[in-house]
Amino acid sequence: MQAATLAAHRFGFAETSLAALRGDPRGWVLAQLREPAPLDGAGLAGSAEAGEMTRAVLRRALAAPAPSMAASAPADDATPRDPDRLRLRRANLAALQRRWQHVIATPTPVAERWTLFWSNHFCVAATKGATLALVAPHEREAIRPHAFGRFRDLLRAATLHPAMLLYLDNAQSVGPGSRAGRRRERGLNENLARELLELHTLGVDGGYTQADVTELAKLLTGRTVDREGPMTAEFRRAIHEPADKRVLGRRYREGPEAVEALFDDLSRHPSTARHLATKLARHFVADDPPAALVDALAARFRDSDGDLRALAETLFTHELAWRAEGPPKFKRPEELLLSAHRLMKLPILRPERAQTALVQMGQPPGRAPSPQGWPDRSEDWLAPDALWKRVQWASAFADEHAAFADARQLASLSFGADLGAGTATQIERAESGRQALALLLASPEFQRR
Repeated sequence: MQAATLAAHRFGFAETSLAALRGDPRGWVLAQLREPAPLDGAGLAGSAEAGEMTRAVLRRALAAPAPSMAASAPADDATPRDPDRLRLRRANLAALQRRWQHVIATPTPVAERWTLFWSNHFCVAATKGATLALVAPHEREAIRPHAFGRFRDLLRAATLHPAMLLYLDNAQSVGPGSRAGRRRERGLNENLARELLELHTLGVDGGYTQADVTELAKLLTGRTVDREGPMTAEFRRAIHEPADKRVLGRRYREGPEAVEALFDDLSRHPSTARHLATKLARHFVADDPPAALVDALAARFRDSDGDLRALAETLFTHELAWRAEGPPKFKRPEELLLSAHRLMKLPILRPERAQTALVQMGQPPGRAPSPQGWPDRSEDWLAPDALWKRVQWASAFADEHAAFADARQLASLSFGADLGAGTATQIERAESGRQALALLLASPEFQRR
């Protein structure tokens, strides 16, 4: 496979033409890491407004139980009758449309793929009432500002954001020995502590124990959210577990400063370097990534003290990342849809229809099935029914957009010599432009990266 094709489709979201990349594909990728195009978030709801909208929806639901909370989540395509739900739904759709349009039009698609990797790594989902409107603010406020900075700062921002504190229940965790705990108002919740170790830093085989999880949960008590005010994160000593805690053999003193030392230590733990290196190589290169690539990424992470821009440069300059041996990655549904729009330079004018298409293909926006985020191995997206839904989507997309491009020419420009002979023949022999586009979008070349 040509380096230009790899740059455009493996590391980006597809390009209409490879002409601009052929001279220096690696330079095209690296330039994006130095100056990523920012997402314009003007006018979109932030955490404070999202909190106000969520409280209004929950108050009305408690006063007059009606549709389930899922009806106001981003994945629901029905128009809610409740004005508060409608306002929340419109805010979520506006945020989705803005992000999608940024991916379609950005001059730095590789940087966008990098950012969205971290958004999925620190997954927050609108699958509970408190987080219905917080998925997009979490990405804009916690992930994007730190995606090319130090991992330690990204870890802190993502963990202590109101969305994460609510999603993983730390906002309701109370130290058993605290003032509130002694009154037995609530108990200790270990969800955030467990996922912080298992998913976000060390990994499931990273060397921690259940005792570490419990002690970390105690250390995190007091980190909660002001649910009556502007939905901001805060520290409340009344629910913080007193006394020192011991996590991974290190002693942390009582109080709010302990979490800062914890983020330093977790970011520098060798298991964190290995876990993140493996996930990055799996996402961008192969389901079973080359050991030498993982080793190089882990070493760069450690040597640079978690410098994420340096880590990205190591990934995108490594020879193993540019090899085409082995099966290519299978695109997630959202990647597939956005690649089609970027390929044809088509804006998403009706986000609710794109949202419905993604629900049908198994990836409802903002509603990942667990704190692990969306799965990243091809086998997770290859069920027969899921493949058929992709074919149906390709046909429907072609029905609506075939008039905007010549699929035969587009296939040649976007894939060049890497367009398979079978695919090229099918597209050339298509009975219509609509059929040619449907064949291109459903082809193995376009479905994979």
